[in-house]
Amino acid sequence: MYCLWCSEPIIQQLTWQNFFFPDIKKLCVYCDSLLEKIDGDRCHKCSRQCDQAICFDCQRWEKEKERDTLFFNYSIFQYNIFMQELIAKWKYRGDVELGNIFRDAVRKGFTPTFAAMKKHAIAVPIPLSKDREKERGFNQAKILADFLPIKSELVLHRMEGEKQSKKSRKERIQSINPFTITKSINKPVILVDDIYTTGTTLRHAGKVLKENGCPEVFGFTLIRG
Repeated sequence: MYCLWCSEPIIQQLTWQNFFFPDIKKLCVYCDSLLEKIDGDRCHKCSRQCDQAICFDCQRWEKEKERDTLFFNYSIFQYNIFMQELIAKWKYRGDVELGNIFRDAVRKGFTPTFAAMKKHAIAVPIPLSKDREKERGFNQAKILADFLPIKSELVLHRMEGEKQSKKSRKERIQSINPFTITKSINKPVILVDDIYTTGTTLRHAGKVLKENGCPEVFGFTLIRG
């Protein structure tokens, strides 16, 4: 096996556990060490690493009850320089195989956080517009959702629009809801996406879901930007 990022050989350590249940590494030890998990204190609402129970941004969201449709979001990694480079190659240069780097981390991060609801919750990946998905060749949120141990459904549709990455924070928060829904869901939904930045995307999707029968909306994102 070779590291999916630097192409260096990966030396697998053989133990009795991985002899029967192989844990195939996708990154070498050095590249894996560059992935920075969110440890210690975090905002209970959005996973921002901070010493406040609810960060300032989420306090502002809570003042807008009609727009704050998200119960909470859980993220796994920090958006450091290495992660920015990795995500850019995965999403924007079409290296779909890089998504497999996150398989184990996604599963391990999901289980303790959502264990109590995973039997009856549904994962809903945030969709790309048709043009964006055609251009990219895949939807990274769907890849992440497919790693989860629960049912995943594509029930949201995204209208065409400017890339979120090109918008300022204010423009994102004030943007028009780009989502429509193809079927109602009357179970809790865990929205899956790659990056939580302002939380606007998840809350737009949550609003559409709640207006169509969903009782609770949560977020599960790979990265807290």
